[in-house]
Amino acid sequence: MKIVDLDGYALNPGDLSWDGFKQFGNFKNYDRTAEDDDTILERIGDAEIVLTNKTPLDKRVIAAAPKLTYIGVLATGYNVVDLEAAKANDVVVTNIPSYGTDAVAQHTLALLLEITNQVGLHSEAVRNGEWSRSDDFTFWKTPLISLTGKTLGIIGFGNIGQSTAQIAHAFGMNVIFYNHHEKVVKEDWLQQVSLTDVLAKADVISLHTPQTAETAGMIDHNALDKMKPGAILINTARGGLINEKDVADALNSGRLYAYGADVAVQEPINADNPLLTAKNSFLTPHIAWAATEIRERLMGIAVDNLRAFLAGRAKNVVNG
Repeated sequence: MKIVDLDGYALNPGDLSWDGFKQFGNFKNYDRTAEDDDTILERIGDAEIVLTNKTPLDKRVIAAAPKLTYIGVLATGYNVVDLEAAKANDVVVTNIPSYGTDAVAQHTLALLLEITNQVGLHSEAVRNGEWSRSDDFTFWKTPLISLTGKTLGIIGFGNIGQSTAQIAHAFGMNVIFYNHHEKVVKEDWLQQVSLTDVLAKADVISLHTPQTAETAGMIDHNALDKMKPGAILINTARGGLINEKDVADALNSGRLYAYGADVAVQEPINADNPLLTAKNSFLTPHIAWAATEIRERLMGIAVDNLRAFLAGRAKNVVNG
């Protein structure tokens, strides 16, 4: 059996082992593959099993791969695969659900704390000698913000949104959330509200909803105008949930206090992205999932998915 990973570098730049896949057959890993159908097909060859993270597998590729029976997406999102084409060609597609819930929630709060406490800025100031030269025992270069008593509004209340809510509550924040479907709420400190209420009442808004036709660009100038002046916006979900120009304009005008994100519409981020030069824009390169422990967990689930498929008990199937 031949197994091909089309873009394994992001998951395993060299600090993990591919042995879990090698036990099943002849395994070939490519660090990256150009988004070109002919190149993709050449690399797939006569492999039965294909693994991908972001390399697209469209209708032509799926139909033309002669022995393809299984596509393992090494991520939660699976929009890189044409699911209808896969089903039509009897190809099973699996994903990795919920592997990084705690890590993404942690990164969400890391972005928020960087905005409110500016640890990086002040650490650099100390290293540059500003504290040594100070006349006082303390100084700060930017307003510092206490989270206690502030209201966090979460948009999208799946596993990550719920984990984020728990951490925020521990910081003493009031937590409200909007979700497309009604959720059963047992905690007396948690309240489900309308999207309008989240926008109007939250001091901090955190996005945790999938990107769909309905949610794409949902944070645009209209939504921003409904937010509290000086609100903070956090996005560790998908870059396409926001209109990047509208958010940049709101930052530069002061309408929005800060934006913290681990995602962008185009990744890697375009050099002319307006958020790169906007005021109080805090951006990280899609790393919320990248802790060693989290990538090991993802690898383990991917291996288990393949093992289950080969045993005739496919799980985490997204095109069933």
